[in-house]
Amino acid sequence: MKDIVKLILKEKRDVLLSILFGFLGGIAGVALFAGSGYMISTGALEPPIYIIIIMAAALKLFGIASALLRYGERYFSHRATFTILGNMRSSFFGKLEPLAPGIFRKYRSGDLLARIVGDIESLQNFFLRVFYPPIVLALVFLLTMFFTALLSVSAALILFAGLILTTVVIPAFFAWRQKKFDSQVRESRAALSTEVTEFFYGFRDLKIHGQLRNKEAELNETANSYMQEQEKRSIQDLWNSSVNQFVGLVIAWAVLAVGAYQVAAGELDGIYLAMLVLIALTIFENAVPMAVFPAHLNDSGRASSRLQEVVEDVPAEIGTSQLDAGIAVDIEVRNVSYSFPEEVRPALQNVSIRLPAGTKTSIVGPSGSGKSTLFQVLLKMLIPDEGKVLLNGDGNIKPESVWEEANIVLQENHFFYGTIRDNLAIAGDVTDEEMKEVLVKTGLEHLSLNQEVLEKGGNLSGGERQRLAISRGMLKGGRLWMLDEPTSSVDALTERTIYEHLLEQAKDDTLVVISHRLNGLERMDQIIVMENGAIIEFGSYEELMERKGYFYEMKKIEKSIFNIE
Repeated sequence: MKDIVKLILKEKRDVLLSILFGFLGGIAGVALFAGSGYMISTGALEPPIYIIIIMAAALKLFGIASALLRYGERYFSHRATFTILGNMRSSFFGKLEPLAPGIFRKYRSGDLLARIVGDIESLQNFFLRVFYPPIVLALVFLLTMFFTALLSVSAALILFAGLILTTVVIPAFFAWRQKKFDSQVRESRAALSTEVTEFFYGFRDLKIHGQLRNKEAELNETANSYMQEQEKRSIQDLWNSSVNQFVGLVIAWAVLAVGAYQVAAGELDGIYLAMLVLIALTIFENAVPMAVFPAHLNDSGRASSRLQEVVEDVPAEIGTSQLDAGIAVDIEVRNVSYSFPEEVRPALQNVSIRLPAGTKTSIVGPSGSGKSTLFQVLLKMLIPDEGKVLLNGDGNIKPESVWEEANIVLQENHFFYGTIRDNLAIAGDVTDEEMKEVLVKTGLEHLSLNQEVLEKGGNLSGGERQRLAISRGMLKGGRLWMLDEPTSSVDALTERTIYEHLLEQAKDDTLVVISHRLNGLERMDQIIVMENGAIIEFGSYEELMERKGYFYEMKKIEKSIFNIE
């Protein structure tokens, strides 16, 4: 919550103007009704006509001033709110960005979306309903009680008691009760967002496996639960407002009773009685926002906590150096171990390896052997629990610097809604001719640069998506190539052609490729064989075949199954 307050205070000009206009508007409203009460009492005594004219003009002036001042308050408070929300989003994104992509291991995408959108959006009420209204209310109350005390100290004390009740005691009580409702509403909303996201992502698979109706029933149940929690909260809000208004009316009746007694006792001029009553009724209209104060206070506190929970594990600085551009990268892995959170089995165990600059390396092994984990460690997407990775002899390279200089193809690559040209332009400043040339090299010459690409490349085949990702890597032109199963969905003939172009372009570069297929590895300078998170064999293709160890057996099995020579 401290961070939210800091962001609010950055807009101190609009904050101060909101408070000023709110205070003046509240005073103008009290003066309007106080003058009305005085005019009613004075009118009964048949005063001179000029008194009536002056008072009517004053009341009209107070009415116009009250409307204009209220407009000013709304204008500046909402302008401040929109600016503060923009600052909150920028600040939160700045803290969230360093956590990607690891943040998705901790939070489901639907829950994360609910926090990023819903929780930040709900914080708009912190300024509008929590931060400055109590300040305005206190200022208006204090000035009104000072004026009232000039007429009746007893009435002023009653108003003070009403202030304590409506702004402190009752809101505090309902804030305590509201915590339960707010927590349940927010958790229900996060659950609904998560289930909806899962439903859309898995719609096709649910349909294929005949589980769509079951998932729909679960989704409806979650939605109904959210609606019920919202209904409970709405009822609670209405109850809070009703209690506050009732207390305000009781205070007004108390002021009337005390005022009538003082008039009867000769302690108060009767002409002021109607004024005191209307002041009491008006001043407690300003206390209406305090009825929803507990809900918005708890809501803002909970939203702030949920957002802080996402970004509280900001990683320590994991690099300060820049990777030199334009030179092949020397990679050295020293005693690296890594375990995924809450998993007992280590993904990597004491891995050490050296990949000289300009060499071509293939990482092979069965599924779950740690190939992709090692790949991510080399790219600094994962930070080892133990050991270090040195690039060109430097173990302090920034991850962003590695990504900027590397041509990366992942198992799952994202494609944006747009055109082939748009998705290739991500590689950098490239021309249409360069794009067309690389499409020919990857066997995508049948695709036009203007062809539409649907969200996530939904209108492309698996092989086309992989080849488009390879095309982006080839266009980027870095001196470090990191490829994770780049051709797993491509036929053997096209794969051979792609690798010929890749190896030709990367002949002087450092290339690391993960592959399940063992054919074509003769062209690699070294092969890393992994199992159970450890390197069990390392060497060239000829060396590994001569040893007749694990790799040799894998190659025999592949030949026997696929009849590969």
